[in-house]
Amino acid sequence: MQRYLGKLSGSLLDRIDIHIEVTPVPFEKLSSEQKSESSADIRKRMTAAKELQVVRFRESEAINYNAQMNVKQIRTYCALDDASKNLLKTAMERLNLSARAYDRILKVSRTIVDLGESEIVAGTHISEAIQYRSLDRDGWLG
Repeated sequence: MQRYLGKLSGSLLDRIDIHIEVTPVPFEKLSSEQKSESSADIRKRMTAAKELQVVRFRESEAINYNAQMNVKQIRTYCALDDASKNLLKTAMERLNLSARAYDRILKVSRTIVDLGESEIVAGTHISEAIQYRSLDRDGWLG
């Protein structure tokens, strides 16, 4: 796996918004009687978030979704408070993230906000989006 991942350049990985390691599900969770969110409910949340984004970008002909935002729109729709900025700054420095990764994290954060039907991007949203950048972390690429 390390050899294969080593073939992927950082600039290619920067163009992927979300990359996570998926571990096997333990038997206990598979056999649990606990109810989880249904696929229908997840689909409703996804559809609502998608519609919210279409409304947000209705003035723009070229943009319909958060992933398509340019830098100006990122600054407008992903405004951060000081604590969130510091969190992202720390992550950028510790993980040695690129400017492209910075923008990707903000776009994913905005989508997380939309899925949760919140209004503003907060530190929890930034933290979650950073977690979706697993290939940027030490250990994955050597």
